[in-house]
Amino acid sequence: MKKNLAIALILVSATLASATDYKIDPTHTSAGFSVRHLMISNVTGQFTNVQGVVIYDPANPKATVLDASIDTKTVDTREPKRDEHLRSADFLDVANHPVMTFKSKKVVRADKDSLKLLGDLTIRGVTREVTLDVAGITQEIKDPWGNIKRGATATTKVNRKDFGLTWNAALETGGVVVGDEVTITINVELTKAK
Repeated sequence: MKKNLAIALILVSATLASATDYKIDPTHTSAGFSVRHLMISNVTGQFTNVQGVVIYDPANPKATVLDASIDTKTVDTREPKRDEHLRSADFLDVANHPVMTFKSKKVVRADKDSLKLLGDLTIRGVTREVTLDVAGITQEIKDPWGNIKRGATATTKVNRKDFGLTWNAALETGGVVVGDEVTITINVELTKAK
């Protein structure tokens, strides 16, 4: 039994030793969203303060770990009154829930160049399991200032009502002002930890 435990610890240590720690670069990362408006078009917006860490090893992508947070106050749909409403208790309730988070739990390789990252998404204090489809994972490059960088794009769809974002208004012609399904797209730039 002790021998098996020792072997397991050696294997885990070897895996972690080859993995690389990265920090999310909030200056070059955004979390965008799109939701149906008036049943006829899509409204888009983004959150600009995304922070966190990623552990990634291209030789062992199943060991990928993502722990990220988003500042809900940074919501921006290019319409100040709408943004103010999104920050209110009707939607994100930023006074009581200043961050939303994602913590990965499991990774599955979708194909050669993409991953499915299963984890817990917490919005407005409500946690639901979601899958991020991660694609476009780049090779490392060195920027002009000597930092080692890597990037990727992650997407998912969620039902906003699952997270307590239930506000809506009925239209005279039928339908509602805000759709339930929200498409989320995260464009992330990572900086290798020094």
